[in-house]
Amino acid sequence: MAAVLLIAHAPLASALLSVAGHCYGEKGHLFEAIDVEPTMSAEAVEALAREALVRLNAPEVLVLTDVFGATPCNVAQRLSDGVNVRVVAGVNVPMLWRSLCYLGEPLDALVARAVSGASQGVMQVAQTRPQNQVQSPLSNDPNHARHQQ
Repeated sequence: MAAVLLIAHAPLASALLSVAGHCYGEKGHLFEAIDVEPTMSAEAVEALAREALVRLNAPEVLVLTDVFGATPCNVAQRLSDGVNVRVVAGVNVPMLWRSLCYLGEPLDALVARAVSGASQGVMQVAQTRPQNQVQSPLSNDPNHARHQQ
């Protein structure tokens, strides 16, 4: 089974780790996070990331980072061998949850699910109420029960 390593600008990685634990707490041994502080060197982040890989002790690891070209992603690329450790940039909650849901799949499939989860999770949300229904102040009054569809 694969594991997930989050590497992102502080405090995003730890916040995403908390979100991961919210829905996938039973898989907590399969994901870790590294917050990259502004004062940290790439070498220091890489050392922390390599320690995290050892702790995860998984045959395959998906590394999720926040921004392509920034220090977290650059470090993740140093970890990647293209076979057992793969990197996806642009992490968001749908990407993370999709990844954790399918950890049992091969790494190539997991990468595809992560990317599709991220892109499918971004959408414009309507500004109006569903079906444009107006709430009546009487709708919560048991003396004025109304049939609602």
